[in-house]
Amino acid sequence: MTARGWFLFSLMGVVWGIPYLMIKVAVDEVSPSAVVFTRCALGVLLLLPFALRQPGLARTVRTYWKPMLAFAVIEIVGPWYTLTDAERHLSSSTAGLLIAGVPIAGVLLARFFGAAESLGARRITGLALGLGGVGVLTVPHLTGGDALSLAEVLVTVVGYATAPLIADRHLKDVPTLHLITPCLALAALVHAPAALATRPAALPSAGTLAALAALGVVCTAVAFVAFLELIKEAGPIRASVITYVNPAVAVAAGALFLDEPLTAPVLAAFALILTGSVLATAAAPKPRSRPVPWSTRQTSRAGGRVESLAGLPEERPGSTGQGGG
Repeated sequence: MTARGWFLFSLMGVVWGIPYLMIKVAVDEVSPSAVVFTRCALGVLLLLPFALRQPGLARTVRTYWKPMLAFAVIEIVGPWYTLTDAERHLSSSTAGLLIAGVPIAGVLLARFFGAAESLGARRITGLALGLGGVGVLTVPHLTGGDALSLAEVLVTVVGYATAPLIADRHLKDVPTLHLITPCLALAALVHAPAALATRPAALPSAGTLAALAALGVVCTAVAFVAFLELIKEAGPIRASVITYVNPAVAVAAGALFLDEPLTAPVLAAFALILTGSVLATAAAPKPRSRPVPWSTRQTSRAGGRVESLAGLPEERPGSTGQGGG
C-alpha cells in the first residue's frame, strides 16, 4: 500500500474510533435526539455540494427510494439514536468495544439470510471468542441498572450489521454520496422535532459544541470522503480492516480524555472481541480438488470421454474430445 494509502488508513482508524468519545461528551448537556440531528445536519451541509456535482442525484432517489429508506432507518436513524442514548449510562470505551462486535453479528445475519458460504471451524471459533468478549463486558452491567443501555447498543450492532446486507443486495449501483447524503438528510428531518423540543435552555459549553462539530464534520462528512478515497487507493478488502483498529482508538480515547479505567475485564474483552472478529470474518479456505484415480473412473460408451464417480464428464488423456477415440 502506498504512503497515501497508509495515511488514509490511519486517518480512518482515528475518525471512526473517536465518535464514542465525542458522543459521551455531548450527551452530558445535549439530548440524544439533538446530538443525532446536529451530526446529520452538519454532514448534509458539507456533503451535499459534492453530491450535487455528481449528476443524477434526484433520479437515484426516485429509483432506489425504498432500499435507501430501509438503509437510512437501519443504519442511521435508529442506531445513531440508540447508541447516543446508551452512552448516557455506559462508558465510551464499553460502547466502542461492543460496537466492535458488528463483524461477528454480520456473519451470523448473513447465515440467517441464507448465505451459502460455510462457517468452518475457524469462523465458529471466532464467533465463540467474540461473544465471550461481549459477555465479559455486559455481565457486570446487568445488575447495575444498565440493561436497557446494553439493549440499545445491541440494537445498534444489529442495525450496523444489517444495513450493509441491504446495500449489497439492492444499492450496489448507487454512488456513495448519492446514498449517504439523502440518508443523512432524512435522519436529520426525523430527529428535528425531538431535537427542537429538547433543546438546552442555555448555550452548551465550548467542549460540548466542539464535540458536536467534530461528530458532524470529522466523524461523518470527512470520514465518508476519506473512506471513499481509501477504497480507491487500497481496495475494499484492505479498507475494511479499519474495523479492527477503531476499538483500540475508542478504548485509548476514553482512558486518556475521560479517565475511564482500563480494567482487566476491559482489556480481556478487547482481546477476545478483536480476535473473534478477525477469525469470524476471515475468508473461507477454498476446497482442494482431489484427483480421482484413473482406476476408479468408468469409461463411457460414447468413446473419447470418461466419467468420474461424481458423474462429471472429463476428457480422456490424449483424446480430442470429439468422439474420435
